[in-house]
Formats: sequence, C-alpha cells, structure tokens
Amino acid sequence: MARLNTPVMLKVSDITVGYGAITAVKGLSFEVREGEIVSLIGSNGAGKSTTLRTISGLMHPKTGSIEYRGEKIEGMPGHEIVAKGICHSPEGRRIFPRMTVDENLDLGEHIFVKMQRLLKRVGSGF
Repeated sequence: MARLNTPVMLKVSDITVGYGAITAVKGLSFEVREGEIVSLIGSNGAGKSTTLRTISGLMHPKTGSIEYRGEKIEGMPGHEIVAKGICHSPEGRRIFPRMTVDENLDLGEHIFVKMQRLLKRVGSGF
C-alpha cells in the first residue's frame, strides 16, 4: 500500500468526456501514487473504458486535466503518452489467451520497441 507521502504518478482532475452530445464521464477526479495498485470498477456503461481511453490519449476530455508525473497529458496524441510509459491493454481483445499476462505485455513491449527503432530509421514522415 502506498503512503500519502509517496509521489503522485497519475492525477485525473474533474474530467468530463463524451461521445458527441452524450456525456459518458462527468467530473471524475482521482490520484494514483507510486506503488499503488488501483482498480476501476463499475457497471456496463459507467464510463470505465472511456476513462481509460482518455488517460491513454485515445479520447480527449471536454473539461478537466490529466497529469502524469507532473506533466499535463490531456490532449496529447496517444503515441506520445505510450512513449511516456502509459498504455491501455483492454481485456479479452487482441491478446494470446494461452500466454500469461506478463508474456502478453512482454510481447507488446517487444513490438513497440521494434516499431520505435523502425521509425527512427525511416524518419518522422509518418
């Protein structure tokens, strides 16, 4: 369990996120400190996936802010957020079911590192 004097790693402040005119998340705030394990729990349609997609940069909040290690990341493209160390790993999709969670994450990291190397070789024309 993290202590209160442990640095805040992720801070979500009063975010509102939606799909067009439909608000999926309204006024959500929370902090995750280094060393904590946090679970986002709710019923279908409660905004769990929308929240994770927003933190990952796949969606952008209409209001509020998201900070990672003291740097604002809301509105930042997803690939830049991944480069900082945040990734979104949806359950049950595009994974290898016979592999452990750790093996799946290692494989994802391996692919990411290879893609980074390729992009450096061919330049930033993408």
